[in-house]
Amino acid sequence: MAGRPREFNVVVARDAAMQLFWTQGYEATSLNDLLSAMNLSKSSFYQTFESKHALFEQCLIRYEEILICAMREGLATAPSSLAFIHGVLTDISKETRDPQGRRGCLMMNTAAEFAQSDPGIARCVKAGMEASKKIFAEAVATAQVHGDIDSKESPQVLADYLMTTLIGLKTQVKAGASSKQITSIADLSVTALLKMT
Repeated sequence: MAGRPREFNVVVARDAAMQLFWTQGYEATSLNDLLSAMNLSKSSFYQTFESKHALFEQCLIRYEEILICAMREGLATAPSSLAFIHGVLTDISKETRDPQGRRGCLMMNTAAEFAQSDPGIARCVKAGMEASKKIFAEAVATAQVHGDIDSKESPQVLADYLMTTLIGLKTQVKAGASSKQITSIADLSVTALLKMT
């Protein structure tokens, strides 16, 4: 016997949960918080998402999809790979004006909260990091072909450098840095990238 059809949009509900987890963190987000944000009954929640933990993993995967899609689109439409790299870093300054607050990066917030204690969550975080680094490595390699970045350096090593810079900038945002400070650090980081030999 077929169950009753869902009367809500699963993607919209999941995205609402993702925003809440991003703002509050996993532990601080209660089931009642989720039910309210997602506009669901408890029975609908469990029938669709199984558990808070399972939902959180889905939210991390969704966050990664959104992030990677935006990065790929940015790389495809930027005037150059170097401009893409610079844009990714300087755009973090916009987060100082986010109406939902200075939330940092959901992946990095999660890494800090769980500290490798949950294998499933750790896999999600690692996958998100690796996907972002892959795009940075592609951008670096293309910039090297065009002579914008020294070709002696490994694209993977420079991608690690860029990820570390990105994480640091997002942490600075959470710590209260101004938009001007973030932009200045981003500019300096790109300048340092150009000078690497």
